[in-house]
Amino acid sequence: MPKMKTKSSAKKRFKVRSSGGIKRSQAFKRHILTKKTTKSKRQLRGMTEVHASDEKLIRAMLPYA
Repeated sequence: MPKMKTKSSAKKRFKVRSSGGIKRSQAFKRHILTKKTTKSKRQLRGMTEVHASDEKLIRAMLPYA
């Protein structure tokens, strides 16, 4: 059986934690930032956990992670 391919888009966007969870970066932080408040921009910093309902799909895209 041939090797499974990892989705390139997924490997750029998600990282698997040592605990087994998947982390992702936050959206709405790229452009049009002038109209967003400092508080909202600050709260969008850092990584967050992927929702449980999406985790199965992402794991299928990352077979070797």
